[in-house]
Amino acid sequence: MNLNLTADEVLTTTRAVRKRLDFDRPVEDEVIRECLDIALQSPSGSNAQNWLFLVVTDDAKRVALADLYRQSFDSIYRNSDLAASVAYSGEDPARIATQDRVMDSASYMADNFHRAPVFLIPCLPMKIDGAANMMASSMLGSILPATWSFMLAARERGLGTSWTTLHLVFEEQAAEILDIPFDEVSQVALIPVAYTKGTDFKPAQREPADSVTYWNTWGERA
Repeated sequence: MNLNLTADEVLTTTRAVRKRLDFDRPVEDEVIRECLDIALQSPSGSNAQNWLFLVVTDDAKRVALADLYRQSFDSIYRNSDLAASVAYSGEDPARIATQDRVMDSASYMADNFHRAPVFLIPCLPMKIDGAANMMASSMLGSILPATWSFMLAARERGLGTSWTTLHLVFEEQAAEILDIPFDEVSQVALIPVAYTKGTDFKPAQREPADSVTYWNTWGERA
């Protein structure tokens, strides 16, 4: 079922969905294939199309991957002060309240990750460890737009997704679970996919573009 959203609606309402994922509703393989077909229409650096996707629906493998994710979440967010160093640190009450809600939903996701019926793992057929900045950006510049296109296509079909990378702390262990050749392939993310409870997502509150944009010279506003 397509929602028939406009392009602008898809772009502004594709949220990181956690608490509103419907873990009890199966996701059809054909819908995942449709989203992947759309994803492969994204731009690709030098038209190399260096992208690979691993779809995980096996129960045991999802549980094993979710356990790695939860271990990473616990070590970073529950058992250390690291999270505070990257979170919003201002005094805006609205931003603080939003940050609290985000952390609450992230914690919920960590505890329920295994319940998502589908995982998508975008991969690159090469290792990017220690790659020069230009090369790393070039390689990621193909897989990231393709994966985002998948997530946009999923939104149009009533599916929710969330970009996560915490499992990469245990990338080698994840590779063992999935038989990924660790020395040859880089995992980029771990994306839970499920139908959403309701489809009425709205644009998020964001700072105006002028507040984060310079023109021609660093520090110069328009």
